[in-house]
Amino acid sequence: MVETAKGKIDHAVESWPIILHLNRAGKPILVEILRASEFLTQATMIGLKSQKESLASFPLRP
Repeated sequence: MVETAKGKIDHAVESWPIILHLNRAGKPILVEILRASEFLTQATMIGLKSQKESLASFPLRP
């Protein structure tokens, strides 16, 4: 969980695997990532794959 601001949580909105805990005005107070280690592993793998594909598209100079 990551606290983004001080305040009282009024309600939460879930978009798997993230739950945003919001105050009455709708400002995020807390961010919760369910199965965080699995989520971060997948996000890292996607980032590395994208980086590898980007590097492969550059022409090699002699």
